[in-house]
Amino acid sequence: MTSFGFLSTYPPTRCGLATFSAALLRHLTGQDSGDRAGVVRVVDAAQPAVYPDVVAQLVNGSPTGPATAAAVLNRCDIAIVQHEYGIYGGRDGEDVLRVLAQTSKPVIVVLHTVLAAPTAHQRQVLERVADAAAAVVVMSQTAADRLREGYLVDAAKISVIPHGAYSSRRMSPLASHNPFAPPAPVAPPRRPVVLTWGLLGPGKGIERGIEAFAGLGDLSPAPRYVIAGQTHPKVLAREGEAYRDSLRARAEELGVSADVEFDPEFRNPEVLMDLARSADAVLLPYDSTEQATSGVLIEAVAAGRPIIATRFPHAEELLADGAGLLVPHHDVPAMTEALRRALTRPALAESMAQACARLAPDLAWSSVADAYRALAESLLETRVTAAV
Repeated sequence: MTSFGFLSTYPPTRCGLATFSAALLRHLTGQDSGDRAGVVRVVDAAQPAVYPDVVAQLVNGSPTGPATAAAVLNRCDIAIVQHEYGIYGGRDGEDVLRVLAQTSKPVIVVLHTVLAAPTAHQRQVLERVADAAAAVVVMSQTAADRLREGYLVDAAKISVIPHGAYSSRRMSPLASHNPFAPPAPVAPPRRPVVLTWGLLGPGKGIERGIEAFAGLGDLSPAPRYVIAGQTHPKVLAREGEAYRDSLRARAEELGVSADVEFDPEFRNPEVLMDLARSADAVLLPYDSTEQATSGVLIEAVAAGRPIIATRFPHAEELLADGAGLLVPHHDVPAMTEALRRALTRPALAESMAQACARLAPDLAWSSVADAYRALAESLLETRVTAAV
């Protein structure tokens, strides 16, 4: 039985790292594994405890916070530290180094961002984080290559474990056919659905997604474009709903506002997977040319939907075997054409779905948790051997 101590943002915080940590914890400690876990939740201000998994808080800027967080992590067998520059206090999140310096148990650091062109200080922070860790996990081969080639990090510490994804809930079986029932009314043709989801904010490229969708007006039945997700909390605090309002205005300008649906509901991962499976195509129009890890991309693959994505690094890596169509950044006509192909060529859509199905088993959270468990066991075994 292994005890895990997490350092991360955590629900009710709504961000990718919080969702990731909650899912990993759930699958590490579930299914009679016997393993236990507790969370040191990273927050900007002290908050009431909501989830029993949270055993302490690291309040950014607190002078005693790092020592307290380290003391809690030291009560566990293994610490799992989520790293993203923006979640910790200090310049480029350097306050996490104070926690790591006082953590005596083996640390698995999970790098959610590995920049291709970091500033000198960003590189220094990441190298020091990796130096303090017993193991460094990245979620794509692109990120691993970038880490080996652009940073002074011990290559022997690096492991690639993909971002996890939930499988969809089983649908209810269809009711038995009654030969004496009156015939069902003929339903109008179902409108295809293009789906984009995730926390909204500048850089997601959704304005170009709307522009590309506007080029599909000749299709019959006319498709719908569903843009699901709340505005990112930090964007909301800084700018309010200005970005979402600008997207609505762009849809209005293009004459497609009636066919573009903004769905701001926050869904738990299982419900979100059902939404993804209901789509005919998933569109990831991201502006970033650096993104080496995308949880939304992983979830889209696990949902088995045809994917259209800009050529960000994780998409190029994961979709290389036919699970999706890649388009150049900011190329709206290419995006429109890729959407058209996915929506009007059933054989192509089916081949992409099959390619996704081949990838999906390795992306299931149960498989991902097993990989983290195996890594933790190897670190503990090495520690015991070294102590003999």
